[in-house]
Amino acid sequence: MKSLLRIARDMLAAEPKAFLRGAILGVTVLAMGAALLGLSGWFVTACAMAGIAGIGIDFDFFRPSAGVRLLALGRAGARYGERMLTHDATLRALSALRLRLYRGVARLPFEAQTRLRGAEALNRLTSDVDALDGLLLRLLIPVATVLTVLAVSFVTLWFLVAPAVAWSVTLAYLAGGTLALIVTARRAHGAAEAAETALQSLRARTLDMAQSRADLTVAGALLRQRTGIGEAVAAEVTARNRMEAADRAGGFALSLTTGIAAAAALLSGGMLAQAGTITPAEAAIGFFVAMALGEGPALLRRGLTELGRMQVAARRVTALCDTPVRPEPASAPAREGSAPLLVAQGLTHRRAGSARATFGPLDLTLTAGETVLISGPSGAGKSTLLSVLSGLIPATSGTIALEGQPLADWPEAALRSTMTLLPQRSALIGGTVAENLALALPAERLRPAPESRSTPPEARFADPDRVWQILDALELGEVLRRREGLATVLGPGGSGLSGGQSRRLVLARALLREPDILLLDEPSEGLDPDTAAAVLGALRTLLPEAGIILVSHRPADRAFADREIAVARP
Repeated sequence: MKSLLRIARDMLAAEPKAFLRGAILGVTVLAMGAALLGLSGWFVTACAMAGIAGIGIDFDFFRPSAGVRLLALGRAGARYGERMLTHDATLRALSALRLRLYRGVARLPFEAQTRLRGAEALNRLTSDVDALDGLLLRLLIPVATVLTVLAVSFVTLWFLVAPAVAWSVTLAYLAGGTLALIVTARRAHGAAEAAETALQSLRARTLDMAQSRADLTVAGALLRQRTGIGEAVAAEVTARNRMEAADRAGGFALSLTTGIAAAAALLSGGMLAQAGTITPAEAAIGFFVAMALGEGPALLRRGLTELGRMQVAARRVTALCDTPVRPEPASAPAREGSAPLLVAQGLTHRRAGSARATFGPLDLTLTAGETVLISGPSGAGKSTLLSVLSGLIPATSGTIALEGQPLADWPEAALRSTMTLLPQRSALIGGTVAENLALALPAERLRPAPESRSTPPEARFADPDRVWQILDALELGEVLRRREGLATVLGPGGSGLSGGQSRRLVLARALLREPDILLLDEPSEGLDPDTAAAVLGALRTLLPEAGIILVSHRPADRAFADREIAVARP
């Protein structure tokens, strides 16, 4: 529950005024509903009594009927405003929560971040944030409005009708409503968690089938995958049915509570009317207000039904948002002009719980304008070595010096502007080619995003000629010109380009940074020999003074390197 309260506090802090206005309108809606039904009941009863007494001609029909119309129209308008304000504020608060979540994920160690790239983990994060959209809309704000309206109704009934009627209605709702809602929440808690688990399994299995249908067919596992999807669907349906049963039971209990409150108001009001303490019309106010107040607790049913799902989601989201900030130096160290670009001594790496080292010990020196090839069998730790050299993964032992200064003394921003890593799995986003390239550049090398769609995408870059120079050197410029240039739209994950073209585009993005050190993992993968040779030659032409370390098995890459360091499997 602490995680839920923490998330609720943060969401309220993101849009406090909008939520406050929405809550006020929510109170207005419920209060007008109670007033509308109470006034209508009084009006009908008073009319009947006036007719029986033979004084109907002197009865004021106009002001009560005008009040009924005013309350009806005002309630509809307040409901519309409340929905607009609270839903808009919730969407904005969830956007702020997503930003906090992404910042927390960015602070995780690199290896922990890679575990979140899977379909199951990403689906879970998305679903967790979506689950929290009802925290304020269907739980906290309704609780506040219901309690406020109940208090206002208590005071109103005390003065307009009688204290006994006010107490009977209020106590019936406090006792019966609280008991009904608690029982609903407890019955639905386990079902909500089971439904969330089944939904995550269904999403992951369906995504795997959609993305790997051909591989599953070849492996003869397509039927097994379909069976697993069917089982996940059945599990979710079962859990949803349990939740709906709990919701129906809660609805019955709340309806019973409303009936008990109305009966208590009718009994106490009738006894007072019979004794002559109040009029029958005043007794009718208590009865109809008790009926109208049943709308309030009913607003909480769905929120309490999904409470279990919200609690699980809040715990996971809070854990990621609270990822500790990684300490880093305040400023970049002074560079030694005569020092090599990169020096590694006695470098080793061992994963937690592993019986042997991933690689090492290893010594490496890289100077300006030099190209070093890292070779070795699969599983020898070559890609891990690049991650260690780039500071993404800490070394188990040994030292790394960048331009004469320890790697740990470099702030993140200065380190990434000096050294760029192109991993074997590099991501493109859905969007234009220009947007994909702009991801690599710092703010000072970009111009503000154009407000008009007619503005050419080249205007986004401070040096558009350099962009096209790099694309042409990688034999990608002509491919894009035949389409829409930098405005060419790519699908999710960069779909719309071939594997080799995607590889060259992410390489162009790395080259745009113009780093002093470029670390490449299988840079010519997916390229034919002629294109690979042209791309490798373009690297040195575009970055003549940069030090390049590349991991590769291809002969063309070996011929491009000045020297080779073999990494053996420990």
